[in-house]
Amino acid sequence: MNEAVPFSPRELRVSDAERNHVVGILQRAIGLGLINLDEFTARMDIALASRTRGELNGVLVDLPGVVHPDSGVEPAKPVEFRSTMSSVKREGEWVVPRDILVRNRMGSTELDFTEAVIRFPEIRIEVDVAGGSVDLLMPERATVDAHGVEVTAGSVEDKVSGAPRGSGPHFVVTGSVRAGSLTIRRPTYVRIGSLTIRRPWRISWDA
Repeated sequence: MNEAVPFSPRELRVSDAERNHVVGILQRAIGLGLINLDEFTARMDIALASRTRGELNGVLVDLPGVVHPDSGVEPAKPVEFRSTMSSVKREGEWVVPRDILVRNRMGSTELDFTEAVIRFPEIRIEVDVAGGSVDLLMPERATVDAHGVEVTAGSVEDKVSGAPRGSGPHFVVTGSVRAGSLTIRRPTYVRIGSLTIRRPWRISWDA
């Protein structure tokens, strides 16, 4: 009689939900300063391509206190951008996490998504603004739902919401603005010959 071949749990196949959950854990690792954006990008690529639990856990093995058990895992916390009487700005090819918390106290926060690396179909942004300003600059094909933002003695200027869902990422903005401002917009472009001027200001030339 043939004996059963031992089977390792590491060889179990993983689902898309498990892959996405591990990406969320990696987002939390950025917020804790355990990995940088380049490491996050490399590990996220591996996680999304993983077929087995062993491959998936490999991107977490050197992160203290981070595991991927079968069940009962605490959801990953959003990546936080905090400004207190100061300014925070992200632009260029930065990697966008799925969940973002903007905590602003009499400061300024500018998140420019136009050239960012966006790997999720939906990005969730929670704003907690008191006496400060937050400016969200959206890519051309992105759509926005900001109906969940509460305003008290402040302002929300949303120039993007209302467009039909398309092939671009969808941003869901929630939270509160108290005696501050939230602006959601797209850049505008002016071409003069081979010169392209973008507002907010950025100048480029065609090759």
